Amino acid sequence: MLFGIIAAVTPGPNNVMLTTTGLNFGVRRGVPHLLGICIGFPVMLALIGLGFGTLFELYPLLHEAIKLIGIAYLLYLAWKIAGSSGGVGRIKQEKPINFWQAAAFQWVNPKAWIMGSSALAAYTSLDDSFFVQVAIICVSFMLITIPCAGVWLVFGAGLQRFLRDPKHLKMFNIAMALLLLVSILPVVWDMIAV
Repeated sequence: MLFGIIAAVTPGPNNVMLTTTGLNFGVRRGVPHLLGICIGFPVMLALIGLGFGTLFELYPLLHEAIKLIGIAYLLYLAWKIAGSSGGVGRIKQEKPINFWQAAAFQWVNPKAWIMGSSALAAYTSLDDSFFVQVAIICVSFMLITIPCAGVWLVFGAGLQRFLRDPKHLKMFNIAMALLLLVSILPVVWDMIAV
């Protein structure tokens, strides 16, 4: 549980994007984004535990391709966030990340892969109860992620009144984009070091 809390509450792509969603769209419109993470990540964990890990061992290039797609997508998101000049009153045409987009994003989220793989490796044993252990980890992450990542959504929404000035909003968006870029550095470093 402690590992799950640390994984869910620390900065990473999901939490940076939730903060931005909260700022630009508010908590209510950001709930589908939050739920997509809270359900999408445990589903990814379950599928890895049920055999995707074996698939990636057999075809390591597939795993590397997913990492590259994830990095490219995060670079794109950082660019979009940094260039956003939206704000509370100017967002009417745009839409927040929806449930399915957030759930699917887990498959290309480098932090999700690192935390998920680490949890499965550290907290399971290859005995008769392996699938029960995977299920417990998945349910734990789902329950933990709701309040831990939800804090980031509420934080973003709370910033609305402080970031009404377009200059401050622009600086915030650039800071969030930079945090998103920093969150992918360990994955890039890991790929380069191999």
